[in-house]
Amino acid sequence: MAGRKSAVVVVSEENGRVMFGSIKAFISRAIEDASQRKHVEQRELLIVTAALLIRVATVHSELSDIRRARLHAIFRSHYGLDDAATAQLLVDADAVARSAVDLYRFTRQLNELLDDDGRRRIVQLMWEIVYADQRVNEFEENLIWRAADLLGVSSRQRVELRQRVVAGMNNLAAVSA
Repeated sequence: MAGRKSAVVVVSEENGRVMFGSIKAFISRAIEDASQRKHVEQRELLIVTAALLIRVATVHSELSDIRRARLHAIFRSHYGLDDAATAQLLVDADAVARSAVDLYRFTRQLNELLDDDGRRRIVQLMWEIVYADQRVNEFEENLIWRAADLLGVSSRQRVELRQRVVAGMNNLAAVSA
């Protein structure tokens, strides 16, 4: 121990308050930053999801009233948005969908933001959109196949999700009859 000096730190009560206040402020900023990041991620997820669904809904024609209504219903029921927020989201997402050159722009972000169940849910929503008017064509099928592949959803899962949507429509039709 010879030659080593021992340092004793003396913290006055005032210095302790300042340090505690600094730590408290740091934690508060960190929580606030995390909350803001979470809000930005949620908004980004909504826009990318809506843009992908719009792309699917409009792959061969303009957005029909039936499909537009289904998009509104999805964002109201699944994401808890009100009518005004849904309408604004769809306007913003339409601009994103029109400016994107490929599906990778959407699927890359969805892969970053969602787990496996979330990505399968997106594929199911795509099927719900194309079946909204009960007319599905080869362009829509191909687009969903490509998007599902980019999202890491297997062919088997994609087909099961399609069958689930069709079965849900058949059950709804049987109840309505």
